[in-house]
Amino acid sequence: MDGSIPDKRYFRIGEVGRLLNVQPYVVRYWESEFKSVRPIRTRSDQRLYRRRDVEELLLIKKLLYEENYTIHGARKQLRKIRGEEPFNVPLAAMGQEELLAEIEKGLQQIREIVNRT
Repeated sequence: MDGSIPDKRYFRIGEVGRLLNVQPYVVRYWESEFKSVRPIRTRSDQRLYRRRDVEELLLIKKLLYEENYTIHGARKQLRKIRGEEPFNVPLAAMGQEELLAEIEKGLQQIREIVNRT
């Protein structure tokens, strides 16, 4: 996404903050608000962000700071970018075949996420 991200496997929170030009507490807050950012934790409980986490955080920053989305609006926009759409029909109102199709779609999305890691 951005050529300014160093070619490293993991980044500490201070490095991520410098790359994004925000304080580390902002990175931690975004992590709590956007479930797509999931750093791994070391034994000493330090956060290590992968490159895709940093790329996601750059996109979040762009949505919030440049495009002036709210946190809620940025979440919706991220879902739209990924092609994910929340259920419009309550699950109880779906027929059995529709429900199974939605479950299959969700499982395929999970498989794609797992295969990316």
